[in-house]
Amino acid sequence: MSEVFPAPAVLGTDVIGVPQGEELSLDVSLESLSEGIWVSGTVSAEAVGECGRCLDEVRQHVDTRVQGLFAFNDSQMGDEDEESEDVFEFDGETVDLEEVVRDAVVTQLPFTPLCRPDCPGLCDQCGARLAEDPDHAHDVIDPRWSALQSLSEEKES
Repeated sequence: MSEVFPAPAVLGTDVIGVPQGEELSLDVSLESLSEGIWVSGTVSAEAVGECGRCLDEVRQHVDTRVQGLFAFNDSQMGDEDEESEDVFEFDGETVDLEEVVRDAVVTQLPFTPLCRPDCPGLCDQCGARLAEDPDHAHDVIDPRWSALQSLSEEKES
């Protein structure tokens, strides 16, 4: 089964994610088992976020595997206290793949997205983009010497 559908509301983190309504491509196979239905396949989409260093837009293609067992309500899946992350509830009529897709996509997104691996970021003093001006620098005076600096400026006047 191959489908393209709009992404649900929350498919990512605050920093990067697949925007709601963007195309999400899902290619899965469904197998009937005695415990329920086994779903496996791939999901692909384009995540959008901002660089963790310079705040530029970051676009990243996500293509990852999805899998999970949709177990019947009455099936005994071993120890009830120990839930597997790949086991979901199946009501006997519909297989809701949203949680499976969310788990697969979110784990593939970077914790700190970067526009490029060597992004220098922004100046911590003035916010200038260091990629545009690699020689950017500020003369920073140690605050312990600031009193002497003011005496020097008074003497010059």
